[in-house]
Amino acid sequence: MKVIVADSINQKGIDNLKEVAEIIVDTNISPEELVDTIGQYEAIIVRSRTKVTREVIERADKLKIIARAGVGVDNVDVEAATEKGIMVVNAPESTSITVAEHTLGMMLTAVRKIAIADKSVKENKWEKTRFMGVELRNKTLGVVGMGRIGSQVVSRCKAFEMDAIVYDPYLPKKVAKQMGVELDDLETVLKKADVITIHVPLTPETKHLISNKEIDIMKDDAFIVNCARGGIIDEEALYNALSNDKLGGAALDVYEEEPPKNSKLLTLDNIVVTPHIAASTKEAQRDAAIIVANEVIEVIKGGTPKNVLNMPVVDQKTYEKMKPYVKLSKKLGSFVSQSITGQIKELEIVYCGELSENPNQNILTRTILQGVLNPVLNDPVNMINAPTIAKERGITITEGKTCNSKGYDSTIKIRASSDNDEVSLEGTDLYESKVIKINNYWVDVKPEGHMFIAKYNDIPGAIGTIGTKLGERNINIGIMQVGRDIAGGRAIMILTVDQKVPSDVLEEVKNLDNVFDAVGLEL
Repeated sequence: MKVIVADSINQKGIDNLKEVAEIIVDTNISPEELVDTIGQYEAIIVRSRTKVTREVIERADKLKIIARAGVGVDNVDVEAATEKGIMVVNAPESTSITVAEHTLGMMLTAVRKIAIADKSVKENKWEKTRFMGVELRNKTLGVVGMGRIGSQVVSRCKAFEMDAIVYDPYLPKKVAKQMGVELDDLETVLKKADVITIHVPLTPETKHLISNKEIDIMKDDAFIVNCARGGIIDEEALYNALSNDKLGGAALDVYEEEPPKNSKLLTLDNIVVTPHIAASTKEAQRDAAIIVANEVIEVIKGGTPKNVLNMPVVDQKTYEKMKPYVKLSKKLGSFVSQSITGQIKELEIVYCGELSENPNQNILTRTILQGVLNPVLNDPVNMINAPTIAKERGITITEGKTCNSKGYDSTIKIRASSDNDEVSLEGTDLYESKVIKINNYWVDVKPEGHMFIAKYNDIPGAIGTIGTKLGERNINIGIMQVGRDIAGGRAIMILTVDQKVPSDVLEEVKNLDNVFDAVGLEL
């Protein structure tokens, strides 16, 4: 097997590969040279510099695997690789310890004022009373997102004799108990925590998850640390809180704009900042190289790597036929995840029509699980690990099939239930993904962009009242769909709007007479 290493990786990974394959290391290869030569390789390893574009992939007639020695795969056209039956892998676990340790460093630096004390001494000052800090011992750690990194932070903070309270809507109470943490809602975590650390992905739902309202809930002397993604904390709200001594301090490794040019936060003494380096250690780079090298070696041996992001287990011709329903599956999963209230406990998936006879339904089920889990988890969810993560999160999955597709070639039905809610969805592909039924209401909705759903009593003026409320907040409606069971009964309104509907607007709509639920979706 011939492998090209197109970016610099730790030598240990290269040495491991040399034992089983012919290795070409060309870390200066240009995009044009890569297009011209990729046809001779069966594997390629990259980091961030090299872009594995559709043009490259279309010329990669022998390529079996694309390995990214890191977490993100923004520089790889995963869809093009999937269409051609090429596996894409990464090394998500390589940075867990590194980011957790950086989080602890940022935490200690903030509570003990280490950074500004260091600066003071270097300026030949001796301001001991200015840098009075606080201990972590007997303090409460609030963790927002208890994935791989969050759990590592908790285990280390226990050595400081800290208690931990966690907000993670997809973490079962049983698992939280096993981890030795208290599981609660976000408001309770913010109220109780002395130090808050963020470990969730940046999604439409987590954008400005911590803003003025949330900061007001926090203790006046609390500290907050973000080594996850910029934008989860509203930086304007954080600046106001820090400049008014509402909070004890903050520590950021990530920012809404990177680098954070002209940010007012950089003028404050009660914030610690680093340049997005939480994952940057020699050990993390070494581990990433070893992990992806082992993934390539697994392919050479005829096995299946564990970190496959796209899992192309069918030939290209078969995948082309399934491609519309793969896209539909991801949309339906995300739709359900964002529209249900509470943690999903049960997920029932039924394939109808031609799909009921398709032997590759497992690909669609795994894609649905990706759609369900990715909006709420920080750790990457792929087609390989999706069933395992769903099981760990306490989700029971039931699959079925039926020949009755109600006049369509194929449909996919999903029913999700939590402790206090249930959502059912049915979709098909009619040259594009379509949702044709939500709960018991027949609709015709394209699941894409900014969406808004309201459930209300079907009485005169109800639709106008909801539309007026959105108009008052300058939210423009592009497409409207309405479904109802019987005249005068309960109805559902699905809107495609020009911008995300803010959470406070959703609350205002919910408080309208005859409206009993409202939710915003980003698809």
